[in-house]
Amino acid sequence: MFEHILKVLKQIEKEYDVKILYACESGSRAWGFPSDDSDYDVRFIYVHKKEWYLSIDQRRDVLEVPKHDKLSIQVDKLLDLNGWELTKALRLFRRSNPPLLEWLHSTIVYRQRYSAINKMKELEREVFSPKSGVHHYLKMAKRNYRQYLNREEVKIKRYFNIFRPLLAAKWIEQHEAFPPNEFAKLVDDILPASEIKIVLEEIIKLKMAGVAIDPKPRTEVIDFFIETELAQLETYVRDVSVNKSDPTEQLNQLFRETLNEVWG
Repeated sequence: MFEHILKVLKQIEKEYDVKILYACESGSRAWGFPSDDSDYDVRFIYVHKKEWYLSIDQRRDVLEVPKHDKLSIQVDKLLDLNGWELTKALRLFRRSNPPLLEWLHSTIVYRQRYSAINKMKELEREVFSPKSGVHHYLKMAKRNYRQYLNREEVKIKRYFNIFRPLLAAKWIEQHEAFPPNEFAKLVDDILPASEIKIVLEEIIKLKMAGVAIDPKPRTEVIDFFIETELAQLETYVRDVSVNKSDPTEQLNQLFRETLNEVWG
């Protein structure tokens, strides 16, 4: 699949006349608990030629292959690619956008070319907003909690969709830095040896083995932990202050330098 992904990336460059600066894995494979039939969720950042930016009209700044943007070659049915044009990515970076930061923290990188991504990583500490990060993950955890646990029985694997954003928010609260993608690292750091950690580690093993997990009665100790931490994070995100300088000019310069570096 790795070679196929590289082939598809090259074809995107050819057919859409762009250069891909960075491509990585997101989703369950990046989080460290894929099953055999998990999709490959490839995310990438690309840049157009200089002339593309010299237009009075707003242009489409995403590529979604093969969902909306087609290629002349066959794309594996497990492969989903979604790319953001560089200025879109930089605007989201300025806002400390967590999905974009997850891309930059992926441990599965298919391509990285030119200096733009390293420059973004160097600026991350200046740009990252703990308030924005916790708000994003807290909102996700609360939504998933309502969706999956407001019932008498629940498929236990659904706890992943609550615990990953919940532990990511806890990481930000404790470290004031963006969290790692790998779920196991979050569990090891945030949860000491405990009943909850043991349950989560067992669920990871079952999911990676592709074992179906039947609905079971809600686990009171886990529910209590989730509700307690959600309430505590609500207090944190309400009270934490935001004191970041505006990085716009630095990002403008990064964009200009990238255009010259890539296209001359």
